[in-house]
Amino acid sequence: MQTLFKNIKGDRLIWAIVALLAILSFLPVYSAASDLAYSKYDGNTFISFVKHFMHLVLGFAIMYGVHKIPYRYFKGLSLVMLPVVGVLLLITMAQGTVMGGASASRWIKIPVVGLSFQTSTLAFVVLMVYVARYMSKVKDEVITFKASILPLWAPVFIVLALILPSNFSTAAIMFLMVMILVFLGGYPVRYMSIILGSGLVALILFIMVAKLTTGPLNVKVTTWENRIKNYSDSEDTDADYQIEKAKIAIASGGITGVGPGKSIQKHALPQSSSDFIFAIIIEEYGLIGGFSIMILYMWLLFRVVIVSQKSDTIFGKLLVLGVGLPIVFQALINMAVAVELFPVTGQTLPLVSSGGTSIWMTCLAIGIILSVSAKREEMKEKEINEDNPLEILSEAI
Repeated sequence: MQTLFKNIKGDRLIWAIVALLAILSFLPVYSAASDLAYSKYDGNTFISFVKHFMHLVLGFAIMYGVHKIPYRYFKGLSLVMLPVVGVLLLITMAQGTVMGGASASRWIKIPVVGLSFQTSTLAFVVLMVYVARYMSKVKDEVITFKASILPLWAPVFIVLALILPSNFSTAAIMFLMVMILVFLGGYPVRYMSIILGSGLVALILFIMVAKLTTGPLNVKVTTWENRIKNYSDSEDTDADYQIEKAKIAIASGGITGVGPGKSIQKHALPQSSSDFIFAIIIEEYGLIGGFSIMILYMWLLFRVVIVSQKSDTIFGKLLVLGVGLPIVFQALINMAVAVELFPVTGQTLPLVSSGGTSIWMTCLAIGIILSVSAKREEMKEKEINEDNPLEILSEAI
């Protein structure tokens, strides 16, 4: 164990925050998954616990392995992985697996092991790394809109176009995060306005075409419209079932909560262990539990910014922000949905909600952040050793 801790590099506080979020996730997931256990595992709730534990174990293994890779290698890996991601998204569109009642395919089955994998989450991380690479590459050049269309915006819009039909919320968040990253990277605002306008036009055209069809796209677009209408409408309808149950759970929790495992709304709230896990946390642990989770994510955001600022390269700075900001942003959206500050989106609570793909890709992103942080620590140690004449003498001997 001591050897393992010795080999762990990077920001120790990020390691601690991630570990704490993972530990705190066990009881809410175990409690919220009880109904799922009765419907799928003949009432054996321990299976859900073990499944979540294994997802986290694999996630931490991914995080540990990735953080040992020098972050400069991610430049080349993003170029290699972007076409791979495109192919995976095409396969998902063609033969994806419908899960959790979703009206469109978002998952593919991994051969041999039989696990389901949501390809859009991998695409998110790869695309952000790719954009960080491009912006760092042109940092000393005069950026023109024409020159950036093919190397930057063509891959972005292709990936978004492949994700949009099945997952509007993820595509929208990806687009927003890309816009924030290119802005931080110094991309001209006047060109960004053109891209934003083009994106809105493309979305409107997609919706118009989808409405003219009678297939799954029409159903998906209608679902989007209904969610927005239900959110803006002050009257409660049958379509508000999920959010109403979530609000009841939050109201029942009060300050200290009803106690671990004593949630009532977990039996009535769909996706209680994933999309609406935050409502269950507040019901069982009260506002104290809810604010504690929120503070951890804000602390993670603070550390991400610190690691970014301390990086010695533009690529390192943009890379950390590109993969780190979406984690916190997704967490805030999940919380906002639970308290009806945002329409229902289907975004999970990173590292807390059940679900293998979400946990693994979050750990992948955090591993990249830790890789940047580890490089900074390595350079600092090297500077200290070079400034120490006794160390130089010992190496000579």
